[in-house]
Amino acid sequence: MKSWRLLFLQGFLRYTVAHCRFVRQSLSNIVNRCQQNDTRWPNKNTHIFGFILFCSFLFFWEPNDSPGIIQESPILKGHPLRRFHSLAATAFFVSAVLPVAAQTPRTKPVTDSEVASITRDAILIDTHDDITSKTVDGYDIATPNKRGQTDLARMKGFLGAEFFAVYVGAEYVNGNHSANRTLQMIDTTRTDIIAAHPNDFVFATTADEIVAAHNQHKIAALMGIEGGHAIEDSLRLLRDYYALGVRYMTLTHFNTNNWADSQGDFEDTKVKHHNGLTPFGKDVVREMNRLGMMVDISHTADKTFYDALEVSTAPIIASHSSCRAVSSHTRNMTDDMIRALAAKGGTMQINFDCAYLSQRYSDAAKPIMAELRPRFMEAMKMEDPVARDAAIEKLQEESTAKLPPATLADVVAQIDHAVKIGGIDHVGIGTDFDGVGCVPAELSSYDKFPVLTRALLEKGYSASDIKKIYGGNLLRVMRAVEQHARELKSTPPIESNIGK
Repeated sequence: MKSWRLLFLQGFLRYTVAHCRFVRQSLSNIVNRCQQNDTRWPNKNTHIFGFILFCSFLFFWEPNDSPGIIQESPILKGHPLRRFHSLAATAFFVSAVLPVAAQTPRTKPVTDSEVASITRDAILIDTHDDITSKTVDGYDIATPNKRGQTDLARMKGFLGAEFFAVYVGAEYVNGNHSANRTLQMIDTTRTDIIAAHPNDFVFATTADEIVAAHNQHKIAALMGIEGGHAIEDSLRLLRDYYALGVRYMTLTHFNTNNWADSQGDFEDTKVKHHNGLTPFGKDVVREMNRLGMMVDISHTADKTFYDALEVSTAPIIASHSSCRAVSSHTRNMTDDMIRALAAKGGTMQINFDCAYLSQRYSDAAKPIMAELRPRFMEAMKMEDPVARDAAIEKLQEESTAKLPPATLADVVAQIDHAVKIGGIDHVGIGTDFDGVGCVPAELSSYDKFPVLTRALLEKGYSASDIKKIYGGNLLRVMRAVEQHARELKSTPPIESNIGK
């Protein structure tokens, strides 16, 4: 009996030594959270470590006849490790009792200096901004954007990196114009934004380049394709887009394409669906892994999400999605999806669209949008881009006036739910600015982010947590994707086509 218990102890100690980095990090997290008066539960790894030590503690002591007094286990009597149970008890107390004590709601007021420090040091990365749909038609990002959220004056000093959306509408599928539109959107990013304002923007394609831009006090400009139909069913085009600087692709938009199902039309019986990804669609994901292009599952049908997650050998992202448990819009992610995404190392980026943030707004919007939809469709058909935008903005103003807007509290609730389900390391920001009709007034642009910072601090998030949410988590995913691509460098390009 003695020998197998000692073998158990020996194995446990070897495990602990082998994972000393994990142990140190767990204990460090506890200390940091207590010092910062963090009110949230600690990382689940802390509880795992405490549970393991607690089990060992129970295993190696026996209570004597006096209640509450612990005596040395006879099994370890005289053994050099006889005091191991004391270490286990202490570690369990640190990992289990102190976090409970740290859950007292924050009473210390949030100071302006705390908010300013985070604003200065955090690298705020927005993974989805649609201002390119305006710059491609002539808008200068350096001028005031009176009806939108994105302009240079409100970005400077607050935004660290922007993934400009290379948005390709479904209408470009007709006549095979998707690639042409994709190139136009890439060009407006590189020419009308980056090249036109070199003192403010710097072209970036890697995590390290984002950090370098931050250190230069410039905004890193990156690109993500929105809508997999942009590749026109060609992996060669996918590789071309990567060479031009695209670093993620949303597998679908609101339309199902020839190889991936979308959330936007999954109930439309007139649309041919594939039950997720086709074999070619899976090759698209594999080639994105090989290149080092992040796989984005915002807009996809749930089955497409799970297929992409299964096929991808690198972490994936949801570039602009929120939590379905908070607002039941099908563009949002279920709790199971959030857990699965986090388990594979990915991150979900919270969308600021009122309908995706707030159930209250979403419920009220359904009948109003049904009423206005025919007029929206007519506006979309207008050939004159100025007239089209004016008509759409008028309809958006009309609908917004009738709806209860989402608020700062809704954004905090979405972030908080995502953190509780997926963990602090798997949540970020993907505003969808200038691509949606309504955002919370308190968060109407990047210069309002200090308001969100204050709200998160008041909620109990630490400065390090907020820095992760604002950009640290996305940088981690980017580095993982980049590293995986380096590991696949010797792998030949995939040459399959849609017919196989």
